[in-house]
Amino acid sequence: MTVLVGIAIFVGIVGIIVPILPGAILSLAAILVWAIVEQSATGWIVFAITAVLIGASQVVKYVVPERRLREAGVPRRSMFFGIVLGIVGFFVIPVVGMFVGFPIGIYLSELQRLRTHAAAWTSTKHALRETGVSILIELIGTSLAAALWLVAVLFIV
Repeated sequence: MTVLVGIAIFVGIVGIIVPILPGAILSLAAILVWAIVEQSATGWIVFAITAVLIGASQVVKYVVPERRLREAGVPRRSMFFGIVLGIVGFFVIPVVGMFVGFPIGIYLSELQRLRTHAAAWTSTKHALRETGVSILIELIGTSLAAALWLVAVLFIV
């Protein structure tokens, strides 16, 4: 069972980097299953701490990039169009379409709003950078949770 939980946590971490699966939630669910099966105080303490780590990263991954995008003048509308074209791209060009459609959607929205290539490209770079920051924040929170779980499995339980 522990090996399956470890695999699920790993798949969750991969799902953060390649956003096809809800990575952090999958990892947290795997740790919850482990705690239920473990039926010990240690299991529940590990789950509680990992829930706080992952929960905090879920909040921070939206707050920090949103604030920085607002400061850079990139509207939510552009991010929305990026997400929509990313989803369309995912189905039009399997595997890599999301990574093509997302920046194109942001760029086209910003080009329509700002009217010049240079300004639209600058806004697109800001949006892509902050998207990367968001992914990094979630990855750090989930990796810390996975590390805590691994320490508990190897040394405590």
